[in-house]
Amino acid sequence: MISLDSPIVLQNIMVASNFLVPLIGTIISMPFFIKKFTESDIIVRDYYKKDITMVPTRGGIAILLLAMLSFSLNTLFFKFAETNYVALIVIALFGIFGILDDMIDIGRTSKLLLMYYCSYPLIQYATHTTITFPSIGSFELGILYLQFIVPTYVLVASNLVNMHSGYNGLSSGLSIIVLISLIIKSVLIKDVENIIAIVSITGAALGFYLFERYPSKIFWGNIGSLTIGATIGTIIVIQGFIISGFVMLIPHTVNFLMYVYWRIRKFPVAKFGKDRGDGILEVPNPLTLKWVLPYYYNMTEKQGTYVMFLLTAIFCMIGILIPGRW
Repeated sequence: MISLDSPIVLQNIMVASNFLVPLIGTIISMPFFIKKFTESDIIVRDYYKKDITMVPTRGGIAILLLAMLSFSLNTLFFKFAETNYVALIVIALFGIFGILDDMIDIGRTSKLLLMYYCSYPLIQYATHTTITFPSIGSFELGILYLQFIVPTYVLVASNLVNMHSGYNGLSSGLSIIVLISLIIKSVLIKDVENIIAIVSITGAALGFYLFERYPSKIFWGNIGSLTIGATIGTIIVIQGFIISGFVMLIPHTVNFLMYVYWRIRKFPVAKFGKDRGDGILEVPNPLTLKWVLPYYYNMTEKQGTYVMFLLTAIFCMIGILIPGRW
């Protein structure tokens, strides 16, 4: 018989509730958001389809709203650690910048500078300031960790997620794999009380993915990628998963470095590939991670997406297997 007096049982119920409520809420409400965005002409072209296909976008706002609503409702039944509220504030700030980025161009430098300081509320709650390197040892970074690594990690993670996108469900699917891996690692070290808000965001993101997967019925836009990217960065710095988090994001980092190489070499700008007419991808070059295999081998959009999922899942498994808070 399950005892509700057990702290472990109550914690499990709290985690389950904060995951399932936003998941179910997102699944139920997404058709409404799809209809409203379409009626408001908030649509963009899906370039990887044979025919001209227009898809509603900015659906990421539903993830943020439903996750926050679910978390708010759960406060009626559970008492959460203060860190969760701070995490939500930071994630919401990044989401606001995503809305702004979808509407106007404030300039890359201005955006990065402002987003950097949006992470500052986390400084007081990132209690794990030691970095441990396998076979080397531990290093206490103290104020350097708090003032530099915390805001930088959240900023970088949000932009890595924003850049590693393009195919239907690619960015959201990869993000869910990383988030669930980080939550599993938190469970393994028996420390979840500070990441309940992250669990809510993850549940809403999973519900959204069911509508953004191939063929997409809606895209999440910059608000979605920046919100979820900030969520990934936030859980990493709160839990002190600096090394394992870096490992999980290696495919995202490689994708960014390929972009840097592209810009340094001043190759022609090309943002999208296309369907060559028979479902096979036709990409302009192998200079972004998702284009490498389709450039050399015949692949469909769905196959290209699943390959990226598999690659990230491998690195996430390695990150989970790294012991402790490494």
